[in-house]
Amino acid sequence: MKKNIAEVFVIATLFALCSFQQVKTLKGTWIYCGDIFNGKTEGAPTEYSLERKYSKNKFESFVLEKGVKPHKYETGNYELNADTCIETQTYSEQESQLLNIPVKYTYKVNNDTLTLSGVLPSGRKTTEFWKRK
Repeated sequence: MKKNIAEVFVIATLFALCSFQQVKTLKGTWIYCGDIFNGKTEGAPTEYSLERKYSKNKFESFVLEKGVKPHKYETGNYELNADTCIETQTYSEQESQLLNIPVKYTYKVNNDTLTLSGVLPSGRKTTEFWKRK
């Protein structure tokens, strides 16, 4: 009986430790699913989709439309530390107040969903949802 209790304890401890494992990279392709911006929930656009490709420490964002070549609209760098993701936009096709400004997000990866939450330099709160492709 003592052996079974010890085995259960070891298995439970390993399971708990594995559940807190930190993601070291966001590497892969993610599709934008919507956001909550200043308390207002918005879904993903329906006439096109937004895709973000993360490498080890950089990202590229694209607009995807049927019948049209993917269009790059943004690039940047990112760094993960514990539950924090610091993104720095290095290129934006549109005028941007975030260019070359590090923005600190709290991030969480749950199964195939990436959630980024933070306060933009303008003071507006945002939570974005991305699904792994």
